[in-house]
Amino acid sequence: MTIQPPSHFPKGPVPDQVAFDRRELGIILSVYGRMVAAGEWRDYGISCLSDLAVFSVFRRTAENPLYRIEKRPKLRNRQGMYSVVGMDGQILKRGSDLKTVLRPLERKLIRVVE
Repeated sequence: MTIQPPSHFPKGPVPDQVAFDRRELGIILSVYGRMVAAGEWRDYGISCLSDLAVFSVFRRTAENPLYRIEKRPKLRNRQGMYSVVGMDGQILKRGSDLKTVLRPLERKLIRVVE
């Protein structure tokens, strides 16, 4: 007996997905955890697409994201594959080192204590 694959599956290679690895998620979630503890952020979402991976940060669940942390491997040799995008679509920081790219978000935690 031979097993035939169903005919409705597409033939050919399955497109690859871009995703954050364990190290990258650890760096992102450490910043996220500090911002949640400070009361600035409350929710997040992760999207893995064929050309980019996105970690979206929300102030409330039903809003548009405050920030998007994007990973675009095709830009690795140009401007860097990581970027932080603001709510209005403006790129706040771009580079090849994730910790450096996330620094503008960490600056929001620094407050004057009187």
